[in-house]
Amino acid sequence: MQLEQPSRSGSATWNGTVPSAIDARVLGLVVVTAGLAASINVSYGGLPMAAAAFALLAGGGVAGHLLGERKLRRLTDGLVERWVDAGGEIDGVTRSSNGMRTEWRVHTPDGEIVIGGIALVPIARLSVEWQGVGDTMAASEASANIDRVAESLYREIFEIGSATTRS
Repeated sequence: MQLEQPSRSGSATWNGTVPSAIDARVLGLVVVTAGLAASINVSYGGLPMAAAAFALLAGGGVAGHLLGERKLRRLTDGLVERWVDAGGEIDGVTRSSNGMRTEWRVHTPDGEIVIGGIALVPIARLSVEWQGVGDTMAASEASANIDRVAESLYREIFEIGSATTRS
């Protein structure tokens, strides 16, 4: 990994945990959508077919959200861990939400970095926003190239961004 940089102060206060972000709003949307889709089956296959369709759709949607949240949380943890190892100062990571997006706010002395996205596999997307500028990519792509992504974002946020913030 190419992220080894000298630390500016040598002290990061991040405790190493990224909070869980299972989102009741996404789960509610999944259940409502599954209910609507299953209700179509009442007139064609009866109540047993509708119940089976609901269980299948709701179970699949819940599993998709849980897997998506896990993927985004692991990506967030991986990015923050690599930034701390490279000398970035991280004060903490908290959970937040905006619309249907699942987000974590990474608190640094220079401002907040918002990492998040849509926590629903197979369409999970990772977005990173800092000082109003953001980038989005497929979560699977970010996961496959986590070292490169972390290094690129580290340069933008902690090296270039810190220099412009302090000048």
